[in-house]
Amino acid sequence: MAKIANKQVICEVLMEAARTDKDVVALCSDSRGSGSFTPFADKSPEQFVETGIAEQNLVSISAGLAKCGKKPYAVSPACFLSTRSYEQTKVDVAYSDTNVKLIGISGGISYGALGMSHHSAQDIAAMSAIPNMRVYLPSDRLQTECLTRELLKDKKPAYIRVGRNAVEDVYEEGSMPFEMDKASVITEGLDVAIIACGEMVKPSVEAAELLKKQGISTTVVDMYCLKPLDRETIVKVALNVKAVITVEEHSPFGGLGAMVSQVVSGECPRKVLNMSLPDEPVITGNSKEVFDYYGLNAEGIAKKAAEAIS
Repeated sequence: MAKIANKQVICEVLMEAARTDKDVVALCSDSRGSGSFTPFADKSPEQFVETGIAEQNLVSISAGLAKCGKKPYAVSPACFLSTRSYEQTKVDVAYSDTNVKLIGISGGISYGALGMSHHSAQDIAAMSAIPNMRVYLPSDRLQTECLTRELLKDKKPAYIRVGRNAVEDVYEEGSMPFEMDKASVITEGLDVAIIACGEMVKPSVEAAELLKKQGISTTVVDMYCLKPLDRETIVKVALNVKAVITVEEHSPFGGLGAMVSQVVSGECPRKVLNMSLPDEPVITGNSKEVFDYYGLNAEGIAKKAAEAIS
């Protein structure tokens, strides 16, 4: 099983595309190292733009390049990309309908000990609120590769959030059940449904294994597409279970939990419990330490799911 960072996969796919498509351009805000884009800059220097620590310029330049027929990928820490350049994202990218793909690296609490200034626990809510902006949180390298290849084919704006660290595979190589803007149902059960996104998918799958040992049948859904949201799959799985658990590396407001609750309450009322980061600056520590502290791990998710149907 491979274990690499999703941001590295994005770079590799874009490097491959850039060899034959000279319109593919990568832009970084002094983030080529942290974004794993140094190989792209070295291999295709004429298709790489370094803006320095200027996220607003990064987004506006990307929009300008898109209007010239280029296919820009703007790479910057999610904490800054989703806040400092919010107006440029809203106006220059989404409102102007430019073919800009925003890559938010080191998302969620990836920066760990650097604290709230470097955490992006609001980006799903912020980006989803912008009309004409798509939002994706892929869970592993295989899904990230599929998503990146699909995004190369269209000309619509999108925001993709990935973490900083290497992640374990959720799927098996050669059997990635990817469909654009369609959630992946990893396991099917009749007691409880766990709907997760990004790095929370892997512990959700592990939680399902723990629940199985307790005689609890679990559906696990990888909702990598936050916007457009796969409402059809949410309704389908919710109708077959007693309760729904959502798991996300995000604030409790405006993210996956809020979206799923809105769909379920309106179309197929069921109990919905949200597992997320708290509405406060999180503790200091690496990703695993933070997740463990707040119960965003296999054991914590399994416990919450068991309680939901007890």
